Amino acid sequence: MFSRMKEDIRSIFDRDPAARSVLEVLFCYPGLHALWGHRVTHWLWMHQIKLLARWISQVTRSLTGIEIHPGATIGRRFFIDHGMGVVIGETAEIGEDVTLYHGVTLGGVSIHKGKRHPTLLDGVVVGAGAKVLGAITIGADSRIGANAVVVKSVPAQSVVVGIPGQIVTRSHPLHHEHDPADLEHNNLPDLVGVSIKSLLERMQLVESRMNLRSPEVSARVSSDGAWSSSEFDI
Repeated sequence: MFSRMKEDIRSIFDRDPAARSVLEVLFCYPGLHALWGHRVTHWLWMHQIKLLARWISQVTRSLTGIEIHPGATIGRRFFIDHGMGVVIGETAEIGEDVTLYHGVTLGGVSIHKGKRHPTLLDGVVVGAGAKVLGAITIGADSRIGANAVVVKSVPAQSVVVGIPGQIVTRSHPLHHEHDPADLEHNNLPDLVGVSIKSLLERMQLVESRMNLRSPEVSARVSSDGAWSSSEFDI
């Protein structure tokens, strides 16, 4: 038990540069408190002491702002950063080395009993405010962008952005056994912008080949990703 607790603390130092001391982690990290509380409630739940498990989980929720159902299965080195507003449903399954940020929901979309919450495989990172809904699987070493809404399964080594979540295969695959956790939430593809830019370029190419004298589209995207056009009345 103590070796697992040390491992939990060490995983926080590995993923949060703000962590400065063991005492600070012990007293000031609600994600750690919620995880340890869940270990107690999950044991009670698995031994059919379900009412007490639910009550303790509600007390933990009041203290940490993190709601983890006692029935959820959570692997090793799980880290919830900040944590306020995190909700993890009863049939959720979480692998090893998974990281969640505040406002994340691993929710269900069915009133029927049985598997109805997501499965997150090893090394998954879920950005702030993201919602992962239904009995879907998020493949290993994938990253869910902040505020994305994911309603379908995601293959391994993917990045998901948008509402509903759009899946992009990684150009540089990661392996959580050797690489540090992928916490670069700013490094997300702009799928809408890229699609519009491609359509504009394709339209100009087709019109030039057809010798059409239509006015040139003035909208452009600069190297830093900013749109510019004389047609934008702002």
